Amino acid sequence: MAEVILVNENDIAIGSAEKIEAHRLGLKHRAFSVFIFNSRGEMLLQQRALSKYHSAGLWSNACCGHPAPAEEIKAAARRRLHEELGFTTELRNLLHFSYKASFPNGLIENEFDHVFVGDHDGEVNANPEEVSNIQFVSLGEIQSDIERQPEKYTVWFKIVFPKIENWWKRTYGQL
Repeated sequence: MAEVILVNENDIAIGSAEKIEAHRLGLKHRAFSVFIFNSRGEMLLQQRALSKYHSAGLWSNACCGHPAPAEEIKAAARRRLHEELGFTTELRNLLHFSYKASFPNGLIENEFDHVFVGDHDGEVNANPEEVSNIQFVSLGEIQSDIERQPEKYTVWFKIVFPKIENWWKRTYGQL
């Protein structure tokens, strides 16, 4: 039974709850999202496995997850990256944001999400229980596809993607 860290609006831990229970009740909890780029500046996207408890089959960032109580968030992000995609890399904490979204199955994401970025050009060994497909795509192509077909992407990805684009432009000057 996986537990998540319950937090207030300032990401201060106020307790813990079983993961599905937190999502059923819409309790605010700590989460992370990992964005991976190759040396060509393309972002690694994953298509979530059809067996996922929400957002199954949708495209999203490299991986997401929740740190366990007493687990350091960056360590949790590295652990989850390896569990889902079969590699590790140095991760940099980029930003954080909060969002709340309801899903057709009655679950509610209410997350304080820490965003990490990293680089990877090597092999990706996606775990089929977590990931249906992967691809590296340019930021411009992703932005155009989100405009044309937003229903293909997870809620949180569509929220944070413009922030990632802005960071990329400030850091590298182009898309």
